[in-house]
Amino acid sequence: MLYGLLGKTLAHSFSPPIHKALADYDYRLFEMEEDALAAFIRRPDIGGLNVTIPYKKTVMPLVDALSPTAARIGSVNTLVYDKDRRITGHNTDYAGLCWLFRYAGIDPHGKKAAVLGNGGVCRTVQAVLQDLGARKIVVVSRTAADGAVAYADEAAYTDAELVVNTTPVGMYPHCPDAVLSLARFPHCEGFVDMIYNPLRTAMLLEAEAHDIPCCNGLPMLVAQAKAAVELFTTSPIADDKTERVLRDLTARQSNVVLVGMPGCGKSTVGRELAEKTGRRFVDIDEEIVRAAGCSIPALFQKGGEVLFREWEHRIIAEQGKTGGAVIATGGGAVLDEQNFAPLAQNGRIVWLTRPLEKLATDGRPLSTNLAAMYEARLPRYRRFAELTVENDRPLAETVADCMAKLENAPLLGAPKGE
Repeated sequence: MLYGLLGKTLAHSFSPPIHKALADYDYRLFEMEEDALAAFIRRPDIGGLNVTIPYKKTVMPLVDALSPTAARIGSVNTLVYDKDRRITGHNTDYAGLCWLFRYAGIDPHGKKAAVLGNGGVCRTVQAVLQDLGARKIVVVSRTAADGAVAYADEAAYTDAELVVNTTPVGMYPHCPDAVLSLARFPHCEGFVDMIYNPLRTAMLLEAEAHDIPCCNGLPMLVAQAKAAVELFTTSPIADDKTERVLRDLTARQSNVVLVGMPGCGKSTVGRELAEKTGRRFVDIDEEIVRAAGCSIPALFQKGGEVLFREWEHRIIAEQGKTGGAVIATGGGAVLDEQNFAPLAQNGRIVWLTRPLEKLATDGRPLSTNLAAMYEARLPRYRRFAELTVENDRPLAETVADCMAKLENAPLLGAPKGE
């Protein structure tokens, strides 16, 4: 029997690796147009289906029954078949979101919650918040319709203590955009972003910067898949397995970003680290040369450091959108604050240090006064980096130290305690 995810555009779905880790069945992606749904879900070789946008409401009249949760929310994301091939539509997003709040340690009880966006996920979020005891729930949207208030009506929602983003603003590839700033919420005590690609949206990075407890939507995705698998197989799955799948998936999707002085060994360490961790390797300077069609010294001759930094930011913005890489940046990448979010959204930033007298300087136009450069850039390295690794020893030891620190670091986009 076949299992899978039903939707219109599924190229970037994380569901196959999640289900592969949770269950032993053939799970596929089924992309199709709306007019093919009715016949497809009645195929005799289908054992169970998950449903994603834009079909979570579309399939409701096509099934034989709805679970109480699906009927209440008005949305179906899981189709379960009984022995007589009758289909029941379930909503496992509800269970997934309940688990996310527990996992993140964010308690809605007694809080005013602002839900950003009035799309399909919004109703599930409202139901969970209501059942977890939120004091008041305000839906905020572009226009005041269907019970929502408009973004312009700030007095109606900016006193919220809990904020949940259900909009797609900031989702890959339009990252790191944000629907608004958390600075609008001076009383915010918790933030959840239903986006999980990138792992840390601009709003999540803002929450982290202000020590606001926060979490991305990946725990919900994994937990709702676990609930679906339990319905498909009628076998329970322990929560600790859900956590292992979440950790493994986050690790595979995340980048390791190396920053540090010119000549500190970022490329050498980066290539070895990529090989050891099974990631692809990206050298930002090499990508600049490839895209610009000339060497870095030639680029400086054409337009000086200003032109070089423009190219650098362009390449960083593009490379930072995707995961699964080790990215070696140029020594001055930290000088541009605009580079932080693109590098941090999917990456753990590691500051690679090395004694100044051991730094390589050949072919580096700016490496003429290393001591002055280091003093000027030191605050920027400290601002960007989450981890620090010393590269003043054999390569294998440096890489091993880096891998150990990455292993013990919190998950990207997850609660800091993880």
